[in-house]
Amino acid sequence: MEQYIVSARKYRPATFDMVVGQRALTTTLLNAIRTGKLAHAYLFCGPRGVGKTTCARIFAKTINCLNPGENGEPCGVCESCRAFDEQRSMNIHELDAASNNSVDDIRELIDQVRIPPQTGKYKVFIIDEVHMLSQQAFNAFLKTLEEPPKYVIFILATTEKHKILPTILSRCQVYDFARITVQNTVEHLKYVAEKEGYKAEDDALSLIAQKADGGMRDALSIFDQMVSFTGGNITYQSTLDNLNILDSEYYFRVVDNMLKGDVEASLILFNEVTERGFDGGNFISGLASHLRNLLVSRDAKTLPLLEVGETFRQRYQEQAMRCKPQFLYRAIKLCNDCDLGYRQSRNKRLQVELCLIQATQSVGDEDGVGAGLCPAKILKPLFQQPTAQGAEEAAKPQVKEKKEVSEAPQSAPAAPATPKPTASRPSLRTLNLNTTSIRKAVSTPSTTSAQKTTQAEEPDTDTQSTHNGTLNKENLILAWQQYANSLPQSEKATAQRMRGITPEVVSANTFHIIANNPLIEKSLQKMRKGIERHICTQLNLAEVTMQIEVAKVEEAIKSVSKPDQFRKMLNDSPSLALLNQEFKLKLE
Repeated sequence: MEQYIVSARKYRPATFDMVVGQRALTTTLLNAIRTGKLAHAYLFCGPRGVGKTTCARIFAKTINCLNPGENGEPCGVCESCRAFDEQRSMNIHELDAASNNSVDDIRELIDQVRIPPQTGKYKVFIIDEVHMLSQQAFNAFLKTLEEPPKYVIFILATTEKHKILPTILSRCQVYDFARITVQNTVEHLKYVAEKEGYKAEDDALSLIAQKADGGMRDALSIFDQMVSFTGGNITYQSTLDNLNILDSEYYFRVVDNMLKGDVEASLILFNEVTERGFDGGNFISGLASHLRNLLVSRDAKTLPLLEVGETFRQRYQEQAMRCKPQFLYRAIKLCNDCDLGYRQSRNKRLQVELCLIQATQSVGDEDGVGAGLCPAKILKPLFQQPTAQGAEEAAKPQVKEKKEVSEAPQSAPAAPATPKPTASRPSLRTLNLNTTSIRKAVSTPSTTSAQKTTQAEEPDTDTQSTHNGTLNKENLILAWQQYANSLPQSEKATAQRMRGITPEVVSANTFHIIANNPLIEKSLQKMRKGIERHICTQLNLAEVTMQIEVAKVEEAIKSVSKPDQFRKMLNDSPSLALLNQEFKLKLE
């Protein structure tokens, strides 16, 4: 029986034209050979399985060919080429730096450098995984690498360029190999399948190429695995089963559930995925890739970035047209955050489920980064009146107080309109404000007919509505304390002093505070605009003015002992003084 050779070795390129996905680099190397402008050291870096060592071998074979072709490629029939193909050439030396990384190994290499080639023009030393050399080995290699003999060429290959010393990089021509695209990988796999007489679906080959992640060697290894599994008939479903890859159909169903706003269906679908043995991290990573594919499918300019088969390309375009960009942005961000926090989370399942819930609810969030197909969610203002009639009555005392019209006598009749009940249940704070507004409306005469006409002509819209909040002591103290609690740690002392101050309402848009000393007064003056703006926002007022007064000396002095407090109470209350005299009370 003929000895089996894996596809990665059997179909290894023998010329630069056969190298897949590195056209720019191979053209540069071939032109350098044609013109005879060869450097003494090269550094090939890039991901695994993209052709670094292969190109180094082809380069060594080409420069030693005795009869190169017109295009510069090796002839393949001369003694040098045949020796290379039969792996007996004495002009090409390969060193694995992963296992030969000591100073002694580099010294042996330097000794070989001194021996000139017996046949051919050049001796080529290929050092693979050069980043594994020790610091001492790198230093011992520097001088030889900088000034080797004329007949010596070094080709260094590595997957981790950042680990190479700058002194090594400066002595080499650096060639960065790119990952092989999915399309190029699929075309090469088709070529191999045709040569071997296998049948393979395009979607299956595309799945293999995506699994290989830009490495041709990995793609050919997976291809051989699938041939053994299917007997030469590679289908999409068999590839999914053998490689344990989650079917894209799940991701299409998840996105459909999100667009419908069906959180329950999304959670049930994720449970189905976990029951099949798939990890939640892989699921969320695949979902992020699926959403990314939907995003690039929306525009013809970005459509080439979609690396899938033709069948799935049409499905992606169809679903992408039903997704708004804002929803895709939000969902991708959520999936990315979930992927980052998945490994650190103790409850990994909940981490994924929370991501699905948030992504589903983000559909239709036009104010944020959602904007999908669900109805828009409208949030009512915190201090909005329950009815338009109640808002009109609450606005009447504000108009009057702004114009400083004196209140009518108690005997004046008042007929306020009773607000109609609304279907929605207002919040507790809204009820308090409405009650206060109604009380003021009862004790205040109605506005003039001209003012009513002006109010009636104003459009009743959210963007043009008047500020209908009310400045009363209860709400003012609440807003004042909220501002004090919101101050940063650096303003801790000022916040503490503010908590000890009780603001008093002066008019509809003015309140008054008393500072204990000029230092506190100065601090509050600096914060005046911020305090006024905060109170306007919290109480839904158009404007508000804060009056600051420094307490007098006698007002600022406070009783600090209990006897002093008791004596003050006796002075303020004659009844208590009489009681004290009768029972001869004494405070210890």
